[in-house]
Amino acid sequence: MKINASLLQKLPKVELHCHLDGSLRIPTILDLAKQDKVTLPTSSSDKLSKLLVIGKTRGSLEDYIKRFDITLSVMQTPEALRRTAYELIEDVAKENVRYIEIRYSPILHTEKEMTIGESVEAVRRGLQRGQKDFGVKSGIIVCGIRNISAAASLKLADLTVRYKNKGVVGFDLAGAEENFPAKDHQEAFYMILNNNINATIHAGEAYGPSSIHQAIHHCGAHRIGHGTRLKENKDLMNYVNDHRITLEICLTSNWQTRSIRSLKYHPLKYYYDQGIRVTINTDNRLMSGTTLTKEFLLAHKLFGFKLHDFREMIIMAIKSAFLPYAERKQMIRGIADELEQEFGLMPEFIERKN
Repeated sequence: MKINASLLQKLPKVELHCHLDGSLRIPTILDLAKQDKVTLPTSSSDKLSKLLVIGKTRGSLEDYIKRFDITLSVMQTPEALRRTAYELIEDVAKENVRYIEIRYSPILHTEKEMTIGESVEAVRRGLQRGQKDFGVKSGIIVCGIRNISAAASLKLADLTVRYKNKGVVGFDLAGAEENFPAKDHQEAFYMILNNNINATIHAGEAYGPSSIHQAIHHCGAHRIGHGTRLKENKDLMNYVNDHRITLEICLTSNWQTRSIRSLKYHPLKYYYDQGIRVTINTDNRLMSGTTLTKEFLLAHKLFGFKLHDFREMIIMAIKSAFLPYAERKQMIRGIADELEQEFGLMPEFIERKN
């Protein structure tokens, strides 16, 4: 069976690392700006796309993050959050994503007096409507921001506790890594873990393996966002593998932020061959100009992954999802049956590595 974009689009998929504010549609940004009287750098769809979609222009993580100023400017009302959340579900449904965890930081959406609680309610309503219309299940991951403050992260952790089992499935720490260590946000993660909530942390993307070490050992992360530089510390890498700590890999984004010198040197295949749980994700569909299908195809072209490898990664993603065990088990059974019946991928290919 020849692997191409059409085939990969049909695969039932799961995504664990997708930022809401990095996954808007260009026409929606222009429409919301007009509706809410927000001044954008340009009113031209083509020019705005050139400003936001990185393409082949690489920069630092900070350069990448700067683009979010534009998308965030039009995401300051409940209506805007409901719409963008709904449209993201509509977009991922077109490529057969069955479950997606969407992350964002409510504290970045309060410029027009919307409360952080109101923002969660708005995103949740958008996602619920999306599930009703398109059948895609989803969960919200609330993001603390490294470079804002530990106090803000604690406030967001409290919000996460309040919305546990009400649409929110986990807590994250995002933002610039260098000079903003995860350990400064320990109190927030103590609250998260003490309330039996799942945690994932951006780490090892723009900074070395010590960032991953802090995320795991100071903050108790169950998953790592990116983890590109984990291979630089073999002992830590073995710990991650032994404890089945999942890496949320974002190929295109990692190249654009200079986390890797070349896509062919991305450690995804190396991690996979070591038995580490790896998942494929988009990070930011707009800024990175990508979809989950494109990321799967890129992984195939770069590393020669076959359909049984993708089957394994999809199962890994479900096992690593911030869902109750019973729901994960049911989802694995359903998708495994579909992969066998529709694509001829037999049960013996179910995850080699647990």
